[in-house]
Amino acid sequence: MKIYNHLYQIVITSITFSNTFRLQILPLSYVILTLLLSLNFIAATPAMAANLSRDLLKQPATEITISLGNSANELKFEPNHLEFEAGKRYQLRLTNPSQLKHYFTAKDFADGIWTQKVQAGKVEIKGAIHELELKPGAEAEWVFVPLKSGTYSLRCPIAGHTEAGMIGEIAIKN
Repeated sequence: MKIYNHLYQIVITSITFSNTFRLQILPLSYVILTLLLSLNFIAATPAMAANLSRDLLKQPATEITISLGNSANELKFEPNHLEFEAGKRYQLRLTNPSQLKHYFTAKDFADGIWTQKVQAGKVEIKGAIHELELKPGAEAEWVFVPLKSGTYSLRCPIAGHTEAGMIGEIAIKN
């Protein structure tokens, strides 16, 4: 804060220095002021993000289970329509009870959420996730917070699966 006060005094002094130099010094003052404001935003962003993530991590996750296929090997998502609310934390449990592998592919949806983690077996994955492959009998857990409202398509891109009806819709509401 002392740096801000010191730079502020320099800016004020340079602006009021004299009429003769005002035109030469004033642009420099604007540069300094712009830098100060930029530093303020840069310093605030990590702190705000940390507070946001701490608040989200305290929030209990709403659990939703979705099956990729079923024991009769039907090519469908159950349920095939999912609704989420922006800013809330969710735990999506993905299961594959069929004897075929399937993909949970929803790239645009994945771009509009913050993924806390994806866990499958003893492996936990963090970062941007766009597609999950579930082998027969596999289960995975995806913990996330929707950020961007919209309606997104869900599909299994394995040849013939999308065409057979393994599609769905994901809606994020404000």
